[in-house]
Amino acid sequence: MITVYGRANSLNVQLVMWTLAELGLACERLDFGHSFGGLDTPEFRAMNPNGLVPVLRDDHVTLWESCAILRYLAARYARAPFWPEDPAARAPVDMWAEWGKGTLQRDFAGPIFWATIRPPAGGRDPAAVATTLETFDRRLAVLDAQLGDAPFVTGRDFTLADIVVGHVLYRYFTLEIPRAPHPTLDAYYARLTARPAYAQHVMISYEALRAPKA
Repeated sequence: MITVYGRANSLNVQLVMWTLAELGLACERLDFGHSFGGLDTPEFRAMNPNGLVPVLRDDHVTLWESCAILRYLAARYARAPFWPEDPAARAPVDMWAEWGKGTLQRDFAGPIFWATIRPPAGGRDPAAVATTLETFDRRLAVLDAQLGDAPFVTGRDFTLADIVVGHVLYRYFTLEIPRAPHPTLDAYYARLTARPAYAQHVMISYEALRAPKA
């Protein structure tokens, strides 16, 4: 049995849970992190010395870092085209997955998402907010251009890249922020929301993460 350690409303845990569901893999998820705590116990630190979620255990394998977990699951359980065996076919999937985690999520999670739901003392700086939104919109323009007329990030097939790129979009489209028009991206997001695994594991309320009202 696969076990995932991490709260359901963690973006990085959602990456793993969505992947497991798309691959049809059963698992047990245990709440750790944020209000659930449990990250500083010796038992958890033995699994991940960084004290972060997610952690995945599968038989004798224990892994942390969400994208490493995704690649393990894809390599062990998936078939092409989700994560192609041919290096030339797999490289674009890995490239866009790296971009999704290292660029798209990075430029959204802290500067926009957390700054909106847990603004710093004294409130948000409107100029800083505008700058971060402009930066993120440029990232979305890159994605919009890549999608073109294709249904998914690397073409006609749903792949691991769509999971890493697409998992931030639910929060982007539901957060109280201004959004520039991106019709191609809108259509892509609609395709993701129609996937049962996305609806179950990504379209999850994040209200519990908001700063308490004074």
